[in-house]
Amino acid sequence: MKFTAIAALSTALLAAPAFADGHATGDAAEGENVFKKCKSCHMITAEDGTAIQKGGKTGPNLYGIFERMPGSVEDFRYGKSLASIGESGAVPDGWNEEQFVAYVADPKKWLQEVLDDPKARSKMSFKLKDGEDAANVWAYLVSVGPAPES
Repeated sequence: MKFTAIAALSTALLAAPAFADGHATGDAAEGENVFKKCKSCHMITAEDGTAIQKGGKTGPNLYGIFERMPGSVEDFRYGKSLASIGESGAVPDGWNEEQFVAYVADPKKWLQEVLDDPKARSKMSFKLKDGEDAANVWAYLVSVGPAPES
């Protein structure tokens, strides 16, 4: 039984980077380290309740962020600007690496540009300005999330 559990875990861990292939350019292992900066506000909890990364609840759960519409986690209270993204159609394909990296570099600026609204604001004040770190976090999030359909 112990061998079966170890084999299953090993297979899952080896398969995780494959999910990121084609959907992320960063290094998922490095992204896991950088995510330590994010977990004061964000957690990663699978749909079945399994905690992948315990963290705060100030920000939304980041599990399954790939191609998820910004501002769409049920029962999470987003700021008005981010919540309006879905309604505006400004990001029709949901979060991808390019959008994510730009958003975490400067959330307020990204919202202002995407919504074409100089008054747009973000509740997220943290900025992850290092593009490589942001790409690594993206790769990590994609690797621990559900397998992308596309």
